[in-house]
Amino acid sequence: MKMISTTLALAAATSATAKETPIILEAPFVSIASQDAYFNNLKAHCGKAYEGKLVADSANSDSFANKKLVMHVRKCSDRELQIPFHVGNDASRTWILTKTGSGISLKHDHRQKDGSYDDATMYGGHTVDAGFAQAQFFPADQYSKEDFIRRKIPQSTHNIWEMHIYPERFTYRLVRQGKLFRVDFDLTKPISPPAAPWGYTDK
Repeated sequence: MKMISTTLALAAATSATAKETPIILEAPFVSIASQDAYFNNLKAHCGKAYEGKLVADSANSDSFANKKLVMHVRKCSDRELQIPFHVGNDASRTWILTKTGSGISLKHDHRQKDGSYDDATMYGGHTVDAGFAQAQFFPADQYSKEDFIRRKIPQSTHNIWEMHIYPERFTYRLVRQGKLFRVDFDLTKPISPPAAPWGYTDK
């Protein structure tokens, strides 16, 4: 009888200890279906490069006219996509898409030829709604607005960047009042990927 009582007491103590042991988990990373689908639609092109064409440029900038335009879905993880945008021999631009837990962030990483940061870098925007599996919209974030004011281009605080992904076409678009810039890339014809953009390495 004494042995049975001792066994029951030990079992009760073990059960109490188990109930008091906390569950240790990292904070969950959350996302919504439309943005997951969009991110995965882009990620499916990882490692591939495509040539594009200038469809609209209200500024009539010489920076893009008559230049070979190439996007390269170069590096991908579950939370980040790095997409260099080559303009002729200019490899200064990399689009960075990041899942943040409250949407998707778009940043423009601009570099000098030696790899150092350009004065205008890491500007961009963040989604404010669900968007679609084929398109997301990135109004200028607060960092970018303050940076645009610092650089004396306050009109850019109203920038909205768009990225559209369809089976045959990827579109990068920038709009604001009085401004329109658009490049379309043909996803049906992959080309040889270019070298790493400035500030990055092929290793």
